[in-house]
Amino acid sequence: MTTTDITIKGMTCSHCEMSIAEEIKKIDGVTEVSVSKDEGKAHVQATGVANEQLAEAVEEAGYEALEFENH
Repeated sequence: MTTTDITIKGMTCSHCEMSIAEEIKKIDGVTEVSVSKDEGKAHVQATGVANEQLAEAVEEAGYEALEFENH
């Protein structure tokens, strides 16, 4: 399992957080998601999920993924 921190541009409210989390949760292999507008980040635990898939989910929610940090 990998933990990925995604820096996201454009989040301003709890609805932003919810929209991004919902899109990321749709990806097969994602087991946990938390999104913080205050940090400007999403924290994702997943197995077998590429950064490109996460970026597409963030874009689908209407935001931009700027950086990925995999742990």
